[in-house]
Amino acid sequence: MPFVSLTDWNHFLSQHPNAHLLQTGEWGELKSAFGWKPVRVISGHIGAQILFRKLPLGFTVGYIPKAVIGNQLSVSSDQSSVNSEQFWNEVDSVCRNHRAIFLKLEPDSWENLKPDTWNLKLETSPHNIQPPRTILVNIKDDEDTILARMKQKTRYNIRLAEKKHVVVRAWDDIESFHKMMLVTGGRDGFGIHSLEYYKRAYELLHPSGLGEILLAEYDGKPLAALFVARNGNRAYYLYGASMDEERNRMPTYLLQWEAMKWAKAHGCDEYDLWGVPDEDEATLEANFETRHDGLWGVYRFKRGFGGELKRAAQAMDRVYNPILYRLYVWSIKRGVSE
Repeated sequence: MPFVSLTDWNHFLSQHPNAHLLQTGEWGELKSAFGWKPVRVISGHIGAQILFRKLPLGFTVGYIPKAVIGNQLSVSSDQSSVNSEQFWNEVDSVCRNHRAIFLKLEPDSWENLKPDTWNLKLETSPHNIQPPRTILVNIKDDEDTILARMKQKTRYNIRLAEKKHVVVRAWDDIESFHKMMLVTGGRDGFGIHSLEYYKRAYELLHPSGLGEILLAEYDGKPLAALFVARNGNRAYYLYGASMDEERNRMPTYLLQWEAMKWAKAHGCDEYDLWGVPDEDEATLEANFETRHDGLWGVYRFKRGFGGELKRAAQAMDRVYNPILYRLYVWSIKRGVSE
């Protein structure tokens, strides 16, 4: 079996520098501390980091987020086809050894793939783990050009924060960041990770320059913070929090702008705002002023930064236990209908 160590996986990724953040060794190590087991598989020029989650009775679910790395989407040559077949044979073997009911694949693509992609029998999944729709901001150009693409109100709020003496700096007070996340989650009604999760994420991503926590403060008082991460040419807004006080100083706007500048300084040319309601643009624009549930609460804010609405490819499932898989699909559909 071509299982590889973390060191070998990182060496493989050095040949694919623009792989998604969720395929990095650091991300796999983060998830390994919170209930997932990362297994890295390489065959030829193709590789993937698979995450396994334990289920009752010894079963698991396999998950490849933002996969797969290498030449797997190009099967124009006989050699590519051979490499792809060998790779997926190894993946199947790994999944069966882990008693996986199914393997969920979320391709690193903005276009849906056909169920027979990679010459595999795949099911179009009813469920994505990552938010499928996002806003992607182009940060290739100079700062004035990036600002010019933003909504006028967003530019105004960025400048207002500066005029009102909001300052943004790097921050390593993870406990205070977590407390701020608790305030935000309670106010806006979303779940947050544990303190240990944010600590581990920072310990893994920050030393290698892949992550930073930025704090917006006024007169030494913390107002808002965010966790930004990057890999290759892409940066990601992972987590954000704000206090209830001094919101008229618009700290979150300046915070996002400084995160974009941080990403640009590290060689990124796009900034992923990571998660808006899974609706088309017409529906989003018609409803964002009246809806505040779920991700609707952040769409109004994120839309102002001049990005492009994008939808990731729908997840696909490779089924190993059809009976239990049907139970999974039934539970997902039941949850949606309720």
